[in-house]
Amino acid sequence: MKTEILDAVESKNLKENMPHFEIGDVVDVHCRIQEGDKTRTQIFNGTVIARSGRGINETFTVRRIVGQEGVERIFPLHSPNVLDIKAVRSGRTRRAKLYYLRERTGKSVRLAQRHSDHTVKN
Repeated sequence: MKTEILDAVESKNLKENMPHFEIGDVVDVHCRIQEGDKTRTQIFNGTVIARSGRGINETFTVRRIVGQEGVERIFPLHSPNVLDIKAVRSGRTRRAKLYYLRERTGKSVRLAQRHSDHTVKN
């Protein structure tokens, strides 16, 4: 009963056309950045290492390497500040969470490529 009411309220704020991406994919996340009275779009490129939650609470974690340092950001999937998500490259994985990539550096961070239809064709 309670979840049915919550799902009805949350369904108004869910994004309808979410792109398909999976764990291990390299994605471009276009997010809105507010600086004072100006807004701009910033692209965060990295590997999806985790997805969690359901409905309005669903989040995904993206990891990238910047200057020999690992940077992770957790994005709410249905946030109005996440403008677009584009899957650039599809990685082949056998796990749901790729936390083991945190200990790796250099070329060992890359995952084997899975040929899939949901990645962006350049």
